Amino acid sequence: MKRSLVALLPLASLGLLGNAHAATDTTTFNVTITITESCDIHTVAATDVDFGSVVRSSAAVSESASGNLVVNCSDGTPYTIGLNNGGNYSGSRRMTDGTNFVSYGLFRDNAHSNPWGNTTDLLSGTGDGTDQNIPVYGLVTSVNVPAGTYNDIVTATVTY
Repeated sequence: MKRSLVALLPLASLGLLGNAHAATDTTTFNVTITITESCDIHTVAATDVDFGSVVRSSAAVSESASGNLVVNCSDGTPYTIGLNNGGNYSGSRRMTDGTNFVSYGLFRDNAHSNPWGNTTDLLSGTGDGTDQNIPVYGLVTSVNVPAGTYNDIVTATVTY
């Protein structure tokens, strides 16, 4: 018996003894990720452009005020912000007391030289993943209207 085992050892090492065959099977799978960009302009409330109380005058005036938008866009996300014309537009943005109107402008700069529009004259920026304060500058050049409280509602839209 000892002899037969010794004789079988060389055959076993060559794989010639029995069917000791391992089977395999394979499959493939995808590894994916979808990267999105995001911007938020509504979580932190905008502050109003409030001109305060102004005395009526037939002379030209330059009443300015500012408000603030807060936008938070993901890091590296380019964006633009547009301001619509408000609810009383007729050749210019206008506040109303329900009957009368006060024209006003909204600007991207404190010098009032860069008007802020809805489809053109947009403010451009790039997100950094934090809240970014965006000032809105307003200008009224005539207050020759009856006394009253005038207002308008403007919608800011961030596009990214």
